[in-house]
Amino acid sequence: MQQLLTDLRFDFFICPQLIKEICDVACRKKISKYIGTSDLDDMLAIIQAYCTSVDIKIGVSSSAVRDPKDLYLLSLAKTIDANYIISGDADLTDIGQFENTRIVKLSDFKEMMHL
Repeated sequence: MQQLLTDLRFDFFICPQLIKEICDVACRKKISKYIGTSDLDDMLAIIQAYCTSVDIKIGVSSSAVRDPKDLYLLSLAKTIDANYIISGDADLTDIGQFENTRIVKLSDFKEMMHL
């Protein structure tokens, strides 16, 4: 993922909710045994260095997703008029497209971009 985030051909956007979710997931017992505190700190430093942080300005209807906890990602995409959401969450990838934003898995994005 670091190689992708540091690829200057792409613009990546984050929001405070996404940073919180990354931290929450990394601290889960089944994940934390693979990602140490220093790994998380390094990842957050890379995210802060190469991603643009934005505040969500446009809300999205809860009917847009199966899991309402994912609404902020669609709202972020709408706020910045994103081309893609890259996610491994089936609740999102099963949607496939939200307005002008394609929702794809990381492996599919890499394949589409010939990475």
